[in-house]
Amino acid sequence: MSLPATAREIRLASRPVGRPVPENFRLVESPLPELGDGQILVRNLFMSVDPYMRGRMNDVKSYSAPFALDEALDGGAVGEVVASRSGAHKEGDVVVHSLGWRDYAVVESAATKPARTDLAPASAFLGALGMTGLTAYAGLLKVAEFAPGDAVFVSGAAGAVGSLVGQIAKAMGASRVIGSAGSPAKVARLLELGFDAAFDYHDGPVREQLEKAAGPAGIDVYFDNVGGEHLEAALAVLNVGGRVAMCGAIAQYNSTEPTPAPRNLMLAIGKQLTLKGFLVGGQRQHAAEFAEKMAGWLADGTVRYDETIVDGLENAPQAFMDLLDGANTGKMLVRLQPAAD
Repeated sequence: MSLPATAREIRLASRPVGRPVPENFRLVESPLPELGDGQILVRNLFMSVDPYMRGRMNDVKSYSAPFALDEALDGGAVGEVVASRSGAHKEGDVVVHSLGWRDYAVVESAATKPARTDLAPASAFLGALGMTGLTAYAGLLKVAEFAPGDAVFVSGAAGAVGSLVGQIAKAMGASRVIGSAGSPAKVARLLELGFDAAFDYHDGPVREQLEKAAGPAGIDVYFDNVGGEHLEAALAVLNVGGRVAMCGAIAQYNSTEPTPAPRNLMLAIGKQLTLKGFLVGGQRQHAAEFAEKMAGWLADGTVRYDETIVDGLENAPQAFMDLLDGANTGKMLVRLQPAAD
């Protein structure tokens, strides 16, 4: 195929106030720079949309730099090398990198990781075998210090991270795994994936549903993807010495007003709870251990993963907005199909 001179990319046209809208994004065709030494040209196959990206759309100081206005967004992507000026990569290699939201990307060879498509499809390296999987693995086992016999509650459990957390907990000997989700279909899927109990948080107060699902044994670990009412409920049901891995707070990402802290936070004192926030970037030392474990679990069927796939770069903004509304089951991905000669 002849190499493209331009790439299509999604730019941040304006900063969202509350829930993002289509007008916050712009599809632009931009010239591709010439490859320099050590660089590769990647034809992106899939890109990831993730909840953390919402925070980067605000012009505020955070753990990750905000997206710049009228510049291409970025995020996880996996693609095929179509040109290389690096001895480490040849045409046809499949790599993971961080220049998503575009159909072609010029990437520093050293800033990529190989996607072992002999082990799993390319898209899995943005999900179960990628940062999503490492987030679930390290958050549960290293941050929350899960131990066999623990009862585990996962919020946002039908999402990319949450569904893996529950399955990993079962594989590692949890006494009970409970998940919350946002629809009857998602609840049914969690039970298919081996969760012992699951509930739709729309069906009533989260605390009441969690207490019923946990029973008198309570819970020992809470993996928090949601925050808000879910965190408050978990604090009430956690046992003495319980641990909370604070991964996300999707219930609050589009808030325009400050959200109240859990009203029962003082329970953490008497119960001697540990609440620990974490970022996957701080867990990279566990990547090799995770990759070996997850490859085995996927191979023998212990862990399964779901993907919600939206076709076309032009539809990436809508996929992101749908993600924030909970429209996905498992990992939300955009399949990119640049024209080939």
